[in-house]
Amino acid sequence: MAGLQGVENVFQTKDMKFINVSLPWMPERYAMVPQLVEAQLKTEKEAALRYDTKTPRYLHIASNRTNRWGHQRSYRLQVVSFTGDSLPETEPEEKSMSWARYKVAITKHKDSEQTSSSLYSQNNMWTPAVDFSKYIEDDESIENQDLVAWVTTGFLHIPHAEDIPNTVTVGNGGGVILRPHNYFDEDPSIHSPDGVYISPGSEGNCENNKMACFTEDACSPVVEPFTYNGFEGTMKFEE
Repeated sequence: MAGLQGVENVFQTKDMKFINVSLPWMPERYAMVPQLVEAQLKTEKEAALRYDTKTPRYLHIASNRTNRWGHQRSYRLQVVSFTGDSLPETEPEEKSMSWARYKVAITKHKDSEQTSSSLYSQNNMWTPAVDFSKYIEDDESIENQDLVAWVTTGFLHIPHAEDIPNTVTVGNGGGVILRPHNYFDEDPSIHSPDGVYISPGSEGNCENNKMACFTEDACSPVVEPFTYNGFEGTMKFEE
């Protein structure tokens, strides 16, 4: 993942656990307090997170380089959904879809490991052209390596009457979000060049407010003039 300012990266997890601690002001009393737990996974087998096990809530591909605050620059893998149980591994055909064993798997990049499956596997599911589990069996080190994240995501859809005439898409979906985590020094959107501040009295300026220019376009619909009264009637700021 060269986007992390280089190809020498590591795989980290973060989550919370409760620990029993004595209260400083009442030593005889104890309380369960949440504590951050961080780990760095070192091998491909450690980083193969199976679907039937508890997965840490934060998964990071991190660089050894840091931001201005001294935190490792990283990207978080946020899996939105998962399909659930797949074909049991006891079934001989499962080898052709062994990628479904894992929610997330991190491997060292290899030119010979380009895809998690193959179209040709359907011709012989018992000895598939690509068996993803082989990528993990060699258990190579993933510390300071060019890493690949294999993510399995999806959802279960049971056909129902409301699918007629078109399958409903609202509420269905799955995917993974790649989110910067300590990658920047601050929220980068504050430097967005298209950010425009409109103050009361300047709403008729076509340069900053394209809504004000609709009347100049012969093909545009007729709309009411755009006005903006700021926070009048909602907030009052005292000097």
